[in-house]
Amino acid sequence: MPVDSRIAVYTGSFDPITLGHLNVIERASRLVDRLIVGIGVNLEKQSLFTPEERVALVELVTARLGNVVVKTFTGLAVKFVRDCGARVIVRGIRTLTDMEAEFTMTLANRKLDPGVETVFLMADEEFSHVSSTLIKQITPLAGDEELSRFVPRELIAAIRAKIAAAGG
Repeated sequence: MPVDSRIAVYTGSFDPITLGHLNVIERASRLVDRLIVGIGVNLEKQSLFTPEERVALVELVTARLGNVVVKTFTGLAVKFVRDCGARVIVRGIRTLTDMEAEFTMTLANRKLDPGVETVFLMADEEFSHVSSTLIKQITPLAGDEELSRFVPRELIAAIRAKIAAAGG
Protein backbone atom coordinates (compact mmCIF):
# COMPACT_ATOMS: atom_id res chain seq x y z
CA MET A 1 0.00 0.00 0.00
CA PRO A 2 1.43 3.43 -0.87
CA VAL A 3 2.33 5.65 2.08
CA ASP A 4 0.16 8.72 2.59
CA SER A 5 1.13 11.41 5.08
CA ARG A 6 -2.53 12.40 5.51
CA ILE A 7 -3.34 9.06 7.17
CA ALA A 8 -2.64 8.59 10.86
CA VAL A 9 -3.06 5.61 13.17
CA TYR A 10 -4.11 5.79 16.82
CA THR A 11 -3.29 2.53 18.58
CA GLY A 12 -4.42 1.18 21.92
CA SER A 13 -6.31 -1.62 23.60
CA PHE A 14 -9.52 0.41 24.08
CA ASP A 15 -10.79 -2.14 26.63
CA PRO A 16 -13.15 -0.33 27.00
CA ILE A 17 -12.94 2.92 25.07
CA THR A 18 -13.19 5.93 27.40
CA LEU A 19 -14.17 9.56 26.92
CA GLY A 20 -10.44 10.34 26.99
CA HIS A 21 -9.81 7.99 24.05
CA LEU A 22 -12.80 9.46 22.23
CA ASN A 23 -11.49 12.98 22.83
CA VAL A 24 -8.16 12.06 21.23
CA ILE A 25 -9.93 10.34 18.30
CA GLU A 26 -12.14 13.37 17.65
CA ARG A 27 -9.24 15.80 17.77
CA ALA A 28 -6.90 13.62 15.70
CA SER A 29 -9.61 13.07 13.07
CA ARG A 30 -9.67 16.84 12.46
CA LEU A 31 -5.93 16.86 11.72
CA VAL A 32 -5.82 14.17 9.02
CA ASP A 33 -7.81 12.96 6.04
CA ARG A 34 -8.16 9.46 7.49
CA LEU A 35 -7.66 8.22 11.04
CA ILE A 36 -7.33 4.50 11.63
CA VAL A 37 -8.02 3.39 15.19
CA GLY A 38 -5.84 0.31 15.65
CA ILE A 39 -7.08 -1.98 18.38
CA GLY A 40 -4.13 -4.00 19.59
CA VAL A 41 -4.72 -7.66 20.27
CA ASN A 42 -2.44 -9.19 22.87
CA LEU A 43 -3.26 -12.88 23.17
CA GLU A 44 -1.32 -13.10 26.45
CA LYS A 45 -3.36 -10.36 28.12
CA GLN A 46 -6.81 -11.02 29.61
CA SER A 47 -9.21 -8.50 28.09
CA LEU A 48 -12.68 -7.58 29.24
CA PHE A 49 -14.02 -7.33 25.68
CA THR A 50 -13.07 -9.49 22.69
CA PRO A 51 -11.29 -7.73 19.82
CA GLU A 52 -14.50 -7.91 17.75
CA GLU A 53 -16.53 -6.37 20.58
CA ARG A 54 -13.99 -3.58 21.01
CA VAL A 55 -14.18 -2.83 17.27
CA ALA A 56 -17.99 -2.68 17.47
CA LEU A 57 -17.91 -0.36 20.51
CA VAL A 58 -15.37 2.01 18.95
CA GLU A 59 -17.30 2.02 15.65
CA LEU A 60 -20.51 2.83 17.54
CA VAL A 61 -19.08 5.93 19.23
CA THR A 62 -17.11 7.12 16.19
CA ALA A 63 -19.77 6.51 13.51
CA ARG A 64 -20.44 10.26 13.21
CA LEU A 65 -16.79 10.85 12.29
CA GLY A 66 -16.71 10.11 8.58
CA ASN A 67 -12.95 9.72 8.31
CA VAL A 68 -12.39 7.19 11.13
CA VAL A 69 -11.85 3.49 10.42
CA VAL A 70 -11.42 0.85 13.12
CA LYS A 71 -9.20 -2.23 12.69
CA THR A 72 -7.53 -4.81 14.89
CA PHE A 73 -3.86 -5.73 14.75
CA THR A 74 -1.33 -8.00 16.38
CA GLY A 75 2.39 -7.44 16.58
CA LEU A 76 4.32 -4.23 16.26
CA ALA A 77 2.41 -0.96 16.00
CA VAL A 78 4.93 0.46 13.50
CA LYS A 79 4.34 -2.49 11.19
CA PHE A 80 0.59 -1.97 11.46
CA VAL A 81 1.07 1.72 10.65
CA ARG A 82 3.04 0.83 7.52
CA ASP A 83 0.51 -1.85 6.54
CA CYS A 84 -2.15 0.88 6.71
CA GLY A 85 -0.14 3.08 4.34
CA ALA A 86 0.51 5.65 7.05
CA ARG A 87 3.60 7.31 8.51
CA VAL A 88 2.11 8.82 11.66
CA ILE A 89 1.20 7.25 15.00
CA VAL A 90 -1.05 9.32 17.26
CA ARG A 91 -0.65 8.78 20.99
CA GLY A 92 -2.74 10.30 23.77
CA ILE A 93 -0.93 11.55 26.85
CA ARG A 94 -2.69 11.99 30.19
CA THR A 95 0.10 12.38 32.74
CA LEU A 96 3.86 12.74 33.08
CA THR A 97 3.97 9.01 33.83
CA ASP A 98 2.35 8.36 30.43
CA MET A 99 4.95 10.63 28.83
CA GLU A 100 7.83 8.62 30.21
CA ALA A 101 6.45 5.32 28.90
CA GLU A 102 5.48 6.87 25.55
CA PHE A 103 8.94 8.43 25.18
CA THR A 104 10.55 4.99 25.56
CA MET A 105 8.11 3.46 23.06
CA THR A 106 8.68 6.29 20.59
CA LEU A 107 12.44 5.76 20.68
CA ALA A 108 11.96 2.02 20.10
CA ASN A 109 9.54 2.68 17.23
CA ARG A 110 12.01 5.10 15.67
CA LYS A 111 14.69 2.38 15.74
CA LEU A 112 12.27 -0.14 14.21
CA ASP A 113 11.07 2.25 11.47
CA PRO A 114 12.68 5.71 11.26
CA GLY A 115 10.04 6.77 8.70
CA VAL A 116 7.18 6.55 11.18
CA GLU A 117 6.63 9.67 13.29
CA THR A 118 4.78 9.82 16.61
CA VAL A 119 2.47 12.74 17.35
CA PHE A 120 1.31 13.27 20.94
CA LEU A 121 -2.04 14.79 21.82
CA MET A 122 -2.53 15.86 25.42
CA ALA A 123 -5.79 14.65 26.89
CA ASP A 124 -8.16 17.43 27.78
CA GLU A 125 -7.82 18.21 31.48
CA GLU A 126 -11.20 16.70 32.34
CA PHE A 127 -10.01 13.31 31.02
CA SER A 128 -6.45 13.26 32.39
CA HIS A 129 -7.36 10.79 35.14
CA VAL A 130 -9.53 8.45 33.03
CA SER A 131 -8.21 5.02 32.08
CA SER A 132 -9.74 1.71 31.06
CA THR A 133 -8.40 0.25 34.33
CA LEU A 134 -10.24 2.93 36.33
CA ILE A 135 -13.46 2.14 34.44
CA LYS A 136 -13.19 -1.54 35.38
CA GLN A 137 -12.67 -0.58 39.03
CA ILE A 138 -15.47 1.95 39.43
CA THR A 139 -18.22 0.41 37.27
CA PRO A 140 -19.57 -1.90 40.02
CA LEU A 141 -19.68 1.03 42.44
CA ALA A 142 -20.85 3.97 40.30
CA GLY A 143 -24.29 4.89 39.04
CA ASP A 144 -24.92 5.45 35.33
CA GLU A 145 -24.79 9.24 35.70
CA GLU A 146 -21.40 9.02 37.42
CA LEU A 147 -20.08 6.50 34.89
CA SER A 148 -21.15 8.73 31.99
CA ARG A 149 -18.43 11.19 33.09
CA PHE A 150 -15.85 8.57 32.06
CA VAL A 151 -17.29 6.55 29.17
CA PRO A 152 -19.73 7.24 26.33
CA ARG A 153 -23.26 6.86 27.73
CA GLU A 154 -24.28 4.41 24.98
CA LEU A 155 -21.63 1.92 26.18
CA ILE A 156 -22.56 1.80 29.87
CA ALA A 157 -24.92 -1.17 29.60
CA ALA A 158 -22.37 -3.23 27.62
CA ILE A 159 -19.61 -2.40 30.12
CA ARG A 160 -21.81 -3.27 33.10
CA ALA A 161 -22.84 -6.59 31.51
CA LYS A 162 -19.22 -7.57 30.78
CA ILE A 163 -18.00 -6.68 34.26
CA ALA A 164 -20.91 -8.54 35.87
CA ALA A 165 -20.21 -11.61 33.72
CA ALA A 166 -16.55 -11.44 34.76
CA GLY A 167 -17.62 -11.47 38.40
CA GLY A 168 -17.00 -7.78 39.05
